[in-house]
Amino acid sequence: GIVMTKVTADEKKAVVVEVNAETDFVAKNEKFQNYVSDVAEQALNTSAADIDAFLAEKWAKDPSLTVAEALSSQISIIGENMKINRFARLTADNGAIGCYIHHDGKHADMVSFSFSKPETAAADEFKTFAHDVAMQVVASNPVSAVREDVPQDVIDHEMGIYKAQAAESGKPEAIQEKIALGKLEKFYKENVLTEQVFVKDSNETISSLAKKVSKSLGDDIKVVTFVRFNFGE
Repeated sequence: GIVMTKVTADEKKAVVVEVNAETDFVAKNEKFQNYVSDVAEQALNTSAADIDAFLAEKWAKDPSLTVAEALSSQISIIGENMKINRFARLTADNGAIGCYIHHDGKHADMVSFSFSKPETAAADEFKTFAHDVAMQVVASNPVSAVREDVPQDVIDHEMGIYKAQAAESGKPEAIQEKIALGKLEKFYKENVLTEQVFVKDSNETISSLAKKVSKSLGDDIKVVTFVRFNFGE
């Protein structure tokens, strides 16, 4: 199977879908890929809250069928069992969304950005930046877009490890705490998207790159959040 993204013309709404097939051979088939594109288009415009509701709604390309019935029809045409496994949507009311699909079709993501000027969305410099950030999400698999969004259980888990390691040093507790906090700081820089070193230029972080593009375009561009699909997760 494959994962695929689709974004609206105004780049304010996007979707990522995962559709499974039995063999990788079928996943590379043009008919299958066209069908997944249709599924992504349907998911982009759906109001369904979950996969069951999505499967039950009318298939946009043929309203005489439900999405589930259209899937059954495609299974008959392609001759292999398939499954619409999951989808996720993202919106950016005050900004735009950048998407990236890895060449293997197994990794895809969408990233939302906020900014003030409507014309920023159409600027080539922003489009390049948005694409590069989306590519970074696939390449480096960050935990969250910003530090504030790192789940508390992840922080607690990491601090538990760092405190245990610091305790082995035999140093005073105050020093142990500083050691643990220092390691947590390193964790943030390696795992928070905006704090990561940019994969295309080790002299930049995603945050510093955003500031540079913001200055160039006379706007304040911020990375808000992202959704990443690894096939089969």
